[in-house]
Order: sequence, then C-alpha cells, then structure tokens
Amino acid sequence: MSSKVKVAVAQLNCTVGDFEGNSRKILEAASRAAAAGADLLLTPELSLPGYSPEDLLLRRSFYAASDAALQMLTAQLLQFPDLTVVVGHPLAREGHRFNAASLLQGGVVLGTYCKHDLPNYDVFDEQRYFTPDNRPLVFELNGTAFGINICEDTWFSYAPECAISAGARVLLVPNGSPFNLGKQQQRLDTVRANVTRFRMPVVYANLVGGQDELVFDGGSFVLDADGVVVANAPLFEEFLLLVDFVDGVPQRGDVRPEPSEEALVYSALVLGVRDYLDKNAFPGAIIGLSGGVDSALTLAIAVDALGPERVRAVMMPSQFTSSMSLDDARAMASAMNVRYDVMPIQTAFNAFLSTLSQEFRGLSWDTTEENLQARIRGTLLMALSNKYGSIVLTTGNKSETAVGYSTLYGDLAGGFAVIKDILKTLVYRLCRHRNSIAPVIPERILTRAPSAELRADQTDQDSLPPYDMLDEIIDLYMHQGRSIAEIVAADHDEAIVRRVVRMIRLSEYKRRQSPTGIRVTHRSFGRDWRYPITNRFREDSITL
Repeated sequence: MSSKVKVAVAQLNCTVGDFEGNSRKILEAASRAAAAGADLLLTPELSLPGYSPEDLLLRRSFYAASDAALQMLTAQLLQFPDLTVVVGHPLAREGHRFNAASLLQGGVVLGTYCKHDLPNYDVFDEQRYFTPDNRPLVFELNGTAFGINICEDTWFSYAPECAISAGARVLLVPNGSPFNLGKQQQRLDTVRANVTRFRMPVVYANLVGGQDELVFDGGSFVLDADGVVVANAPLFEEFLLLVDFVDGVPQRGDVRPEPSEEALVYSALVLGVRDYLDKNAFPGAIIGLSGGVDSALTLAIAVDALGPERVRAVMMPSQFTSSMSLDDARAMASAMNVRYDVMPIQTAFNAFLSTLSQEFRGLSWDTTEENLQARIRGTLLMALSNKYGSIVLTTGNKSETAVGYSTLYGDLAGGFAVIKDILKTLVYRLCRHRNSIAPVIPERILTRAPSAELRADQTDQDSLPPYDMLDEIIDLYMHQGRSIAEIVAADHDEAIVRRVVRMIRLSEYKRRQSPTGIRVTHRSFGRDWRYPITNRFREDSITL
C-alpha cells in the first residue's frame, strides 16, 4: 500500500508576545486543517510567541509564559486527535536557550527540534539569544519519514544532511523570513542548493505580517525532489496551504506567479502600516499632505491599509506654498475620500520670526528659516496626534534620509516612517503602480519638479543631484557596498560621489533620531545600518 499524507501549511500573522492570540490562530488553523482531512499541520518559526521577540528572549518570565502557552495549546489540540502539529517556540533547558519547534499530537509533545544555524547578519541577532543544537528530529507519519529544520538551517547543508542521515525523506521548514526585494527567489535558490539537491522535497512555512520595521511576506511553498515549486501560498496574506504527499512525493497544487517589483513593495508597505497601527492599537493615522509626491504616496498606502475613515490629511501652507500644491493636495484627499483640513502656518511663522528678530538682526535668510517652517508643521501634527491618539506617518523617502535632506523635529517628527526605505525613483514607480489600479494621485504631482517649498522658487535639485543620479550612487554605496573609486569607475562624477558620501556620513545623527520605518531592501536605515555617529574615518577624503 502507498503512503499518503496530507500536509497543511499555516501561513500565520502572529504578534510578538501575544501567546493567547497566537495560540488562537494556531487552533483555528488546526480546525481548518482537520476539517480538510490533513494529517499534519506545519506552523512558522516561533509561531507561538511571534517573531522576533528580540530582548524579550533574555527574560526568564518570557520562557515561563511560553511554556505555559505550549502546555495549554497541546491540551487544546486534543480536539483534533488525528492531527499532528508542529509549533515554533523558545525553549530554555540545561542552562541554554534554544529556537525550537515541537511536535504535538494526542495531548503530548512527541519531540522537539532546536535550530542549528543561527543567523547573525542584516536584521538578525539570534546568536545573542540562542545556543545552536545539532540533534536531528525525524518522525514517521502514515509511512513517510519527516524531518524538521528551522529557517536558517536550510541556508547551509549541515542540518539537512543530518536530517537525511537520520532517515528523513521530506523536510519540514518553519520560517520567520522577512521580506526584501529579491528575497523569494533567493529562498528558492538556497533551498534548492542545500536540500533538494539531495533529492528531498521541502515544505516551507513562512510567517506573514508586519513587526515594527520588518514585513513578513509569507509566500510559503512546497518543492519536489527536483526543486520544482509544486504549490505555493499567496504573498502578504494569511493562508492555509494544503498539499498531498504520496510515497513522499508532493502532488501538484496551485502555483501562483510572483507579482511585479512595484506590486510586491506596495503590498509590503500596506501590510506594514496596517499591522503597525492595528497591533499597537492606534485608532488612525495623520499625514501632512503637501501636494508633493512623497506625501501623496504615503496617503494612498495609509488609506489602502486602514480605510479612509481612519486617515486624516492636513495641509499646512505657508507663503511659499503654490496654488498648484493646494489644488493637488485637495484633489488627492478628495480622491481618497479622507478628512482634509487646511491649517496655514503663516501666523505662527511670523511669530517665530518676530521673537527671533533681535537675535537674527543683520543675518541673511538661510536654512534656519526654512527649518522653522518644517518644525511648525511637525508641532501641529504632533499636537493633533496627542489630542486624538492617531499616529503621525512621516513622509520622507530613503534618498532624503540618506543625505539628510530632512529636518529634525520637522518633517522627521512622527511615529512611523512609511517610505523610509523607498528611494525617490521608486516612489514615482509606486505612484504609477497605484494609479494603474485606480487613478487617485493627480498626474501633475508626478510630472512637476519636486520641491520642499520652504523658499521662493525652490526645487530639490537646488541642493541635491538629480534623483536618478543620487539614487544610483546610494544604491552602489549603500546596497552594494562599493567604494568611492568603484562608483566613480561606474561613470559617476567624482566630486558628486564624494559630496553624496559625505552627506550620508554627516546625516547619521539624524537617522538615529528618526522614527522606525518599513524595510523593503536588504540594507535599510535601521538594524541593517550600524555606523557610529562619532566617527573620524573619512572615506570621502581618501585620494583615488
């Protein structure tokens, strides 16, 4: 007789520290899996506490709460007597802490696997929290032998080979793998290189949802022994993926194509905003709408994430705000059907100038007066946030963040930076993508020269190189780690490259004080980027 096993993959949106809520999600997935006739349910990495708990993993009370939740969940799963469930959780034993996945069936823990390869790069700090383990876990279900690896284990060959040596014929892989551009293909290539080359099928269960700056994209998948995707789950949504195994061979199911780069990033931003506000219990969002492209994109994302009733747009014009900006902001707010208020800052600005008139007597107008306007706007937005409880979404993009084209306590004031990791050229592409769904961003916003409108006839290119040039230099220097010499050799003007690198270095203190924001690249300004503020290394002064 042939061996038949129906495997259910629960792609869950867990919340860090919400043991009760996460247990409920696992139970709901178990109920659906059992109703579909599944024999096995695989949940993501650390599905019980959520990923990543960071320094909560250093507290004994966190492990006690996790142990209690696991015990209760194990008992609750008795209502599904024919279902075996793999649950991720932290484990403290023998004086060590482990990233574990336990096998629950019949009201008992049948076995526990502890992660071997602990990532310690990019946004990961698992060596800070966990001890590696090298003991495989293999179990048999309906005649098929399954092994368990956890996430990073499959980025190397050691743990998969241990599972194979212990008798595994199918590998189950719980994951907490965050999104960045190109990540899904990288996952597939890596698993093929380290697992399916041994002719072992893989069931890959990934988290979905926003957790502070990280967004988990889901995209769970099943590979056959040839490394071919035979089934996958949607991106950026919870899902229960069902796959039949016959004699250890996964049967083909639905295979979804990967969306465009713009669609991927836009979906990540929407999910990141929704989960940040909902998981932190913010009633809504407030956005300073300027009539420019960055605030327009931020507003569209916020409304798509939260609905128009939870988003408020505020236009704060000065004497330098053009009628075009006023008209476009009003049109954008109307198209998105959000509350829209106009709060002129001229009176407040004049009051500041009057107060400082003696101090500044005889001194020329400069960025001081420009920054005053930005800080007045930041103060107004934060006052509304304090009064009504809604969070201010800042609108600065990655290009500006890189070179410090932003004002502390001004346009950096707020609680969540939606497009913090989006280069300016990508901002425009995302706007075009959103308008392809429904034309909500006025065309003039996308074609006019970008301007902060803090002085007469100002454009961004008064202070910055053209954005296509700036973004390419930032990409080469930051994302690819190229030296100044290498960037110049890639046909960029040496003086401009040195200037941009210097601006990046000098702006570190601003970035440290800016709000957290959504990560969509493998090198964002956050946990990926850890340069000292006090720093006398001057790469921009080295002679080529």
